[in-house]
Amino acid sequence: MITMHDPIDITDGLGGARMDTRLLETFAVLARTGNFTAAAAELHVAQSTVTAQVKALEKMLGVRLFDRLPTGAVLTSAGARLLERARAVLDAEARLRYEAKDASAAEGTVTIGASESLCAYRLPLALAALGRELPAVQLKMMPVVTPAAAAEQLTAGRIDLALLLEEHVDVPQVEAVSVGDEPLVLLASGTHPRLSPGSAWPLLREEPFFLLEEGCSYSDSLARRLSDELTAAPRVTRFGSIEAVRACVRAGLGVALLPRVSAEDDLASGRLLVVRDFPPVPVQLLRHRSRWLPPAAETVMARLRTLAADWA
Repeated sequence: MITMHDPIDITDGLGGARMDTRLLETFAVLARTGNFTAAAAELHVAQSTVTAQVKALEKMLGVRLFDRLPTGAVLTSAGARLLERARAVLDAEARLRYEAKDASAAEGTVTIGASESLCAYRLPLALAALGRELPAVQLKMMPVVTPAAAAEQLTAGRIDLALLLEEHVDVPQVEAVSVGDEPLVLLASGTHPRLSPGSAWPLLREEPFFLLEEGCSYSDSLARRLSDELTAAPRVTRFGSIEAVRACVRAGLGVALLPRVSAEDDLASGRLLVVRDFPPVPVQLLRHRSRWLPPAAETVMARLRTLAADWA
């Protein structure tokens, strides 16, 4: 019987040598963490074991896989070339182990990367519902800002899926599907002296704009529109958090474009008002094109598609 602790040998194609996949797992974890101590902690082994296994793999392949620097372990060009193949082997091993167990229920850990607004205002309730449906699945979230960042995290195996607010996702290694729409609104203070619902665009353009940091697709789109339409440089301030943007608008310092869901409480209390509605931004569900997705992640992905369709 295959157990989770039994190594699987593979032929590395170099003279018929046999390779223990534990060496590849250690290599992949060190590549992801960039730190021998962190890799040892994740693998539940001594740091000396990580060092020994990496050296054994380097000796077997006849190349240096990492540069050992004071700041950590950095992949060499040879290591970067090996990494994708190593992950493919580890994915195949994980799939073999799952199929050997003949398990019917979804189980394991599924990590979802998402933009700030989705992490804060959409995913908590969605994951709570999924947790009740799938008690054997541990669900985790982590922030991801851009498609490129999501692709990096998906490739590294830090996340299984990603949810982003993007018009388009054009990253070769990522497969994306639009699963819903997120309504966007231009907001002003509820006591703004000049603005009200339906204020004309020329009046709006005179206001300072508070937008999310570069990489946020709808903020970048509005910033481009302002630059194209204004003769003078637009007054745009970028922040890394929705709360900072909302606080500036509540104080009457300007206007901001945000997902409506992020301002519901302030709209209900009158602290903010909707000056005008903007076209909604698609909710894109991302997965890696070539990496094997465990059944638990497949199940979560299917449920997220259903849940996101009701967010608009």
